[in-house]
Amino acid sequence: MKRTLFTLALLIGVAQFSIFNYQFSIGEAYAQLPAITLKTMDGQTVKTDTLNNQGRPFIISFFATWCKPCNRELSAIQEVYEDWQEETGVKVIAVSIDQAQNINKVKPLVDEHGWEYDVLLDPNSDFRRALGIQMIPFTLIVDGKGKIVHKHNGYTDGAETELIEKVRELVN
Repeated sequence: MKRTLFTLALLIGVAQFSIFNYQFSIGEAYAQLPAITLKTMDGQTVKTDTLNNQGRPFIISFFATWCKPCNRELSAIQEVYEDWQEETGVKVIAVSIDQAQNINKVKPLVDEHGWEYDVLLDPNSDFRRALGIQMIPFTLIVDGKGKIVHKHNGYTDGAETELIEKVRELVN
């Protein structure tokens, strides 16, 4: 009996892990965005499952004011963002996971770097956790139908080139 229960528990665990890995494997269409309520920097409420770019792909980049690689990634994207928008129509949405006591640092950082992105605040990391994100920077590409089609963890110089290549694949 104990052996049967152990085997059953093991099979259930493997099945759950397999389903999770299938949803988040590179090259596959992932799940839709979860429904989490966030705020913009000016206090407007946004439901994450309604994020869109009028049928075109968009990029969601999770960052924090204290995360140097995050800031380098968003600054590198900003340098080519206008070209990306003209070429593909892509939009970038930056999601700050700064905790409530540091939220007041987000707008000055965005202004200082001249980031022209939509910026959302996730002070309790609800959106981050709902997506199973452990570390930042973490970037998602969402297709025009709202499905997560690419994810990338970390940042190295030049990684933004991979992002635009993935976006080009979606619009061509």
